[in-house]
Amino acid sequence: MALLHPRSASIEFYSGLLAGSFARAAALLRNMLRCLPRLNKRACVLRCLSSDKKFDAESIVKTDLEDIRNIGVSAHIDSGKTTVTERILYYSGRIDSIHDVKGKDGVGAKMDSMELERQRGITIKSAATCMQWKGKTINLIDTPGHIDFTIEVERSLRVLDGAILVLCGSGGVQTQTYTVYNQMRRYTVPFITFINKLDRLGACAYRTLDQMRNDLKVNAALLQLPIGVEKDFEGVVDILGEKVIHFEGDRGDILKYSDVPVTFEQDLINRRTELIECLSNVDEEIGERFLMEEDITNTDIEKAIKRTVTAQTFSPIIVGSALKNKGVQPLLDCVNKYLPNPSEVDNYAISIHDEERIRMETARTHTNPLVALAFKLEENQYGQLTFIRVYQGRLKRGHAVINTRTGEKVRVPRLVLMNSNDTQDVQEAYAGDIVAMIGVECASGDTFVTADLPKEKHVSMESIYVPEPVISLRIRNVHTKDNEKFANAINRFQREDPTFKCQFNAERREMIILGMGELHLDVYAERIRREYGCEVETGEPTVNYRETMEPGSAVDFEVTYKRQSGGRGQYAHIEGTITPLEDSTTPYEFVNSTKGGAIPTTLIKSVEKGMVEAMQEGALTGNRITGIKFELKDGKTHPVDSSDFTFSKAGYYAIKEHFVKKAIALEPWMEIEVHIPDDFSGAVLNSISERRGTTSNLEVSDGQTVISASVPLKEMFGYTTKLRSMTRGLGEFTMEFKKYEALETADENDLISLYRDSDQYKKQQSSEFGV
Repeated sequence: MALLHPRSASIEFYSGLLAGSFARAAALLRNMLRCLPRLNKRACVLRCLSSDKKFDAESIVKTDLEDIRNIGVSAHIDSGKTTVTERILYYSGRIDSIHDVKGKDGVGAKMDSMELERQRGITIKSAATCMQWKGKTINLIDTPGHIDFTIEVERSLRVLDGAILVLCGSGGVQTQTYTVYNQMRRYTVPFITFINKLDRLGACAYRTLDQMRNDLKVNAALLQLPIGVEKDFEGVVDILGEKVIHFEGDRGDILKYSDVPVTFEQDLINRRTELIECLSNVDEEIGERFLMEEDITNTDIEKAIKRTVTAQTFSPIIVGSALKNKGVQPLLDCVNKYLPNPSEVDNYAISIHDEERIRMETARTHTNPLVALAFKLEENQYGQLTFIRVYQGRLKRGHAVINTRTGEKVRVPRLVLMNSNDTQDVQEAYAGDIVAMIGVECASGDTFVTADLPKEKHVSMESIYVPEPVISLRIRNVHTKDNEKFANAINRFQREDPTFKCQFNAERREMIILGMGELHLDVYAERIRREYGCEVETGEPTVNYRETMEPGSAVDFEVTYKRQSGGRGQYAHIEGTITPLEDSTTPYEFVNSTKGGAIPTTLIKSVEKGMVEAMQEGALTGNRITGIKFELKDGKTHPVDSSDFTFSKAGYYAIKEHFVKKAIALEPWMEIEVHIPDDFSGAVLNSISERRGTTSNLEVSDGQTVISASVPLKEMFGYTTKLRSMTRGLGEFTMEFKKYEALETADENDLISLYRDSDQYKKQQSSEFGV
């Protein structure tokens, strides 16, 4: 049983009596008596663990709406995010002991359930859990920090009402921090900040705060001051509570409160004033009182923090070191106090009938029609596991629901709460809950509604952003006997991960997998080996080049497709113009400017179909075409010889014969951030220049150099090994897609030559072209 602060213990003591739980009340009384000798005038002790009451899944889904928090934990890789989550689970009573993230103790962190995650020491897939903390139910999703697994962050933030942004006290704001922050803004997710790893060499909470304000442009302020730095970090000063908190015990579960030392008093006053100033800039009520120099109480400040966090205009900062078991319990208190419950967040669905945006009703009742979003899929021993956020109404086991994308009616065979890879059955879930269905076939992003809802009232939840793959890899299974297992693995991973795709190159008879980076594809190749017992070989990644048109150019086309070989002939004639779009990442724009019904509507669609087919094949280098405007201006038909096929061919040859006249090749450029000791900065800068990179920023701080640069993707293959060699294993870098840039002339000519030597090109040239 846990030692409790006297006031908290007395509340639980009398609550226990009123509830008839005499055993619980007696145990609390014994703890209070044991606690008394340890207290003095200047300190009190609180054992900050959740109640030892057994976790009850059914009671969780019956929680009042205002007591629910749906949150995620997001960070740059290696900021200690999973370590934070492990402590959250322990202090909330969801797990019995704390385990090492990399599995050195033979168990590993609860939320990294894959053996591959523990071996590599990184989070590969998001994991959901549920817990209770001081009367609140917290649905939590732990997300990966590596950019290669960014889709896991995207689809998690899509269904969350709040988040914890974890920053490394030493590294501060890093590359993936920007990505995660932008993802939070995309889905309007309020967040609180936890500056972690303050025990680490070079850690500084104040520097990290400045980076948040200056680099991320976040209105943020500290709620705590760190006591000591690096190896001397020992606790925090609570600015609003005006007390010192030390985290004692083997697991930091005993919180010792004491008075603020004199050396901290002025800093505490200054930081409290700074906190009020930050709030006054974005909160009208506090702003008026601040200008009028009226007294502002802690209650006023806490209410203002809640308002501004919910409005996404302010982020409060908690500090600590999760690895050293310091600071996590106050972080959970802030989740309860400042992050919104589902009723305080507006969520909308789109009417399939008329595309009207419809606000979801969050009342936890079965009287509202069900609206639920499938945001993540996994396979387990029982079949497909579909993670669901319920936005409206009730989802009940055994009831039928309709998938509004397919129109298919399905029954919910099993409904569970998740705790990483463990499940606990529940009978129903209501608006605000995050649960999982087992045994329902669907796709990520599908929306489910009540089975008896009229079709004109069907809705679809607003979509999840899915970035395009930027890298590809050749892959084959070594043994033909494993063909079925290999196909099952590829199909499963494509269903689970929208950024993992597979294509078959008919010319080379090769299977190509596409993804977000080398690590992304390497992980899937390893999972095929481990989970399916299928030995695979991979080839060096190939870059996904693109084709577009020279800026400011235009090509007029006139294509006649005509064939006559006895019997019915084939005929189509089209005219128009092809021009580049301003944004080369936009696939295409098809404009029908024909007049007087020169071409029937059905045949205009055929032209577009043929155009898209040619764009997929490419015309200059054999790579996909993007960023063009295809304007169809005129055409002619034959009453007998014109058909869908002939006009499709005309559109196809308009690209193949005319677009190519002004075509240019594009290559993907990546934004990289390299972290190295100062001694190696010269060599690393030279290595970036050798790779045609452009350095955009260089920061030197406490013996560490951070280099930001843009580099072509094809130049980055193998850079990890090169960087480790140059820096004696001390350097690391992160990389994410930035944009497509025009390829250098020599490289473009090489691509053109390679394409024109290919069987695909020769086959096209030997066929009869259109004019």
